[in-house]
Amino acid sequence: MPTKDPQLSHQTLCVLRAFMEDPAKAIAGADICKQFGLMSGSLYPILNRLERAGWLKSKWEHANPSNLGRPRRRLYRPTPLGLLKGRKAFDDLGVLIGEKAWSY
Repeated sequence: MPTKDPQLSHQTLCVLRAFMEDPAKAIAGADICKQFGLMSGSLYPILNRLERAGWLKSKWEHANPSNLGRPRRRLYRPTPLGLLKGRKAFDDLGVLIGEKAWSY
């Protein structure tokens, strides 16, 4: 059952932005770290809060780590609720999503 809505700090908005740019794409936490320069100690608690709130869902990639040459990654996607709440958050801030450039 989802928890209350998470606090939308600057870092949380950065994480949401990654998902709003291409909602159909599954994203690994490592990719978000690289994109926004977030440290894993900040990122993963944010991803956990968003998942507990029902804004994201996650699953492990199906590849074999031996074949990948790296550990498996946990992949995250926004839920319909997460897309709705994310769009509202950015609309409230006056940030344009999609075809227009981000102003945040």
